[in-house]
Amino acid sequence: MRGGSRLLAGVLVAAWAAVYLVTQVLVAPPLGVLPTLASGLVVSTVVVLGYPSALRGPRGGSLGGATGRSWRPARRPQDPRGVRDGLTIAAAGRSMPLRNGLTPDAARRTAQLIRPLLGGDAIAITDTEQVLAFVGPGSDHHHVGGTLQTRVSRLALGKKRTVVVHARDGIGCPEPGCPLRTAVVAPLAVADRVVGTLKVYRVHDEPAPRVLVDDMASMLSLHLELAEMDRERHLASDAKLDALRAQINPHFLFNILNTIASKSRTDPEESRELLLRLSDFFRYAVRQDGHFAEFSQEYFFVRTYVSLEQARFGDRLRVRYDLDPQVLTSRVPVLVIQPIVENAVKHGIADSVTGGTVHLRARVDPLTRTTSIRVSDDGAGMAPEVLDRLLAGQRPGDTDPRHSGVGLWNISQRLDSLFGDRYSFDVASTPGKGTTVDLRIPLR
Repeated sequence: MRGGSRLLAGVLVAAWAAVYLVTQVLVAPPLGVLPTLASGLVVSTVVVLGYPSALRGPRGGSLGGATGRSWRPARRPQDPRGVRDGLTIAAAGRSMPLRNGLTPDAARRTAQLIRPLLGGDAIAITDTEQVLAFVGPGSDHHHVGGTLQTRVSRLALGKKRTVVVHARDGIGCPEPGCPLRTAVVAPLAVADRVVGTLKVYRVHDEPAPRVLVDDMASMLSLHLELAEMDRERHLASDAKLDALRAQINPHFLFNILNTIASKSRTDPEESRELLLRLSDFFRYAVRQDGHFAEFSQEYFFVRTYVSLEQARFGDRLRVRYDLDPQVLTSRVPVLVIQPIVENAVKHGIADSVTGGTVHLRARVDPLTRTTSIRVSDDGAGMAPEVLDRLLAGQRPGDTDPRHSGVGLWNISQRLDSLFGDRYSFDVASTPGKGTTVDLRIPLR
């Protein structure tokens, strides 16, 4: 303990002694315990705050007052090369081309990017069968697209761990004039599956730092895992979109064709118009590319569907539209609004003798950057147990074919794939009063 600290401790002891003397000896009657402790704490606080001790650090930029020397924190020794490499690798990792998958183009750009970071003369990236990229000395015979030539590559793939080679013979290149003398080969993995290798070669006898190569291989593997997750998510979204396309009810088609056939005798012109609308309906449903389209296109699709159903139901089906003009240019998932409207017509209005009304409302909120869509009807509604199963993510159609809810279920699952937790999809229904579906998605 330094001398300043000892002095401060002595002053505190003397202060408490003075407090005791005043509150317990000189004052009659003596003060209670709480007033005594409060007085002691006040005096102690004043002493500590007013004393330039080690508890507060030096004052006025000097240490000890008399020496006049400036005080600065001691600098810890660092490894500039290691810090620089770590920061550079971390910065490069944010925009790694392999984030798009293990392709020749992504591998080439990645090899060019990481070559100066790993201290290698040549960098190679392979899959399990061929060379995807090779940058540096030896590229004249380590051809991109060729099969794996070096024994060390097959060894790293087989053992699923990093292999370090300190001599040219260990590389196992069949080319006699190959300039590569040392190598560090690390496997690239997606989950527990090895999908390729990262190879760092040097033309002299000291191999590249294994730690740096391992760290870079781990980073590349992470990007490959993310790319694989993206691919699986897109495949899942495509499958759900195909399911929605396949879900177009054949009874709807047969009913519309019967309606067209019956009108062909009484009103041939209207029959021709209905055929054109039906062709527009199926052309949009089958040929729409991608997962998103402008709301105006989906709105046209809904209007086409409604016009076909109104030809069948007549005045029993009434549809009201309440749209914010700004929503027409926003992008929404394709084949989402029409199945919700169809669900309202099929399960809410179709079985009612007097029919009913379907409302479609859409708004854009620029503050929260969301698009909100509501489809409501005043039809039959759903039983609470059916709605509970639907909201729980189950398929009510397994137990109740009439209120299958598969369309809503598929929509919910597809929105999960597209937006994760950045959307809301709520269904409220009362038997005999109707159903309301509220959808809120990020603005695109």
